[in-house]
Amino acid sequence: MTSKRDYYEILGVKKDASLDEIKRAYRELALRYHPDRVPGEQKKEAEEKFKEISEAYAVLSDSQKRALYDQYGHSGIDQKYAYEDIFKGADFNSVFADLSDFGFGGGLFENIFSDLGYDIFGGAARQRGGRRASRGRDLEIAVDITLEEAAQGAERTVTVPRYELCPVCSGSGAKPGTKKVTCPQCKGTGRTVVSNGFFQLAQACSRCGGEGAVIQAPCVECKGEGRAKVTRKIKVKIPAGVDNGSQLRIRGEGEAGAAGRGNLYVVIEVRPHPVFERHNNDIFTEISVSLSKAILGAEIDVATLDGKVKMKIPAGTQSGKIFRLKEKGIVDLHGRARGDELVRINVEIPTRLTSQQRRLVEEFAKLSEEDADKESFADKIKKAFNK
Repeated sequence: MTSKRDYYEILGVKKDASLDEIKRAYRELALRYHPDRVPGEQKKEAEEKFKEISEAYAVLSDSQKRALYDQYGHSGIDQKYAYEDIFKGADFNSVFADLSDFGFGGGLFENIFSDLGYDIFGGAARQRGGRRASRGRDLEIAVDITLEEAAQGAERTVTVPRYELCPVCSGSGAKPGTKKVTCPQCKGTGRTVVSNGFFQLAQACSRCGGEGAVIQAPCVECKGEGRAKVTRKIKVKIPAGVDNGSQLRIRGEGEAGAAGRGNLYVVIEVRPHPVFERHNNDIFTEISVSLSKAILGAEIDVATLDGKVKMKIPAGTQSGKIFRLKEKGIVDLHGRARGDELVRINVEIPTRLTSQQRRLVEEFAKLSEEDADKESFADKIKKAFNK
């Protein structure tokens, strides 16, 4: 009998690896060896590999099973748990919660363990051969907010159309006062077997869809579906620091399913701001000042996300100079630190001058040239004495 490989070696992690590291390792390997993502000739090998890494993850992601494995190795796990029990309670859903575009969460990914008596992706037991109870579908909705709301946090009420358990039949699909009966075609097994010589093919019963039971008198409200479409208003708390594209997960606010509700994902869209640009947690703005203020220095009003503040610019400020207002930016979504506001100064050059203004500028230019000449002359004297 071939001995099992070390679980840590299978996932390629160290023995002191954190749960997040174990999840990342399993996720990468599962994507690589998922049987639906390999050529046909590699499918059998990929299935075995997929089962191996999933078994390793099911043990190492569970603190009790991991402690038992660390102390006694495979023998400790095998003595306490039947093979199908290893997968009970393993959280596979969260590892692949954002991979619906890859086809995960259904199909072969969940059915690859159909020879076990359990739905390992929900931890709930099912009757062998019957159709697995599934969690409701996840939903996604976009919410647009202002930059101020992104910086300070907000609360929005969103309208979500979704399927919920039928209120008349409580999700059974059967007319009140009646119940499902054993499927006459599969005799309650949920599957039928087709023989062809030496081969036998087991498939879900076409009459009951794999449930092992059928509805004789469908619910009038949901027509036997067990679900009804409704529209709900849900309050969403948007934390300070969210950015364009941020996703908020609201557990249990997706569609209803036999194994529980799915989740609602709220995608944040931040509207462009007329004054500020966001760069990570900093915000950037530009302010124009007159030539006289730039030359002489001044105190100017600057808009911030918290309102206007006074900012001093020193005499001789050049156009393009950037000043930093500490902690006037956006709070970090994952901590308490707050970004800064960067203020770029644009010096306005007058395009039209009165005769008096022109005379004064010309006089200023003349004095500036004289000062430059005097400085040059002084430099010459210094050089002469230094010879």
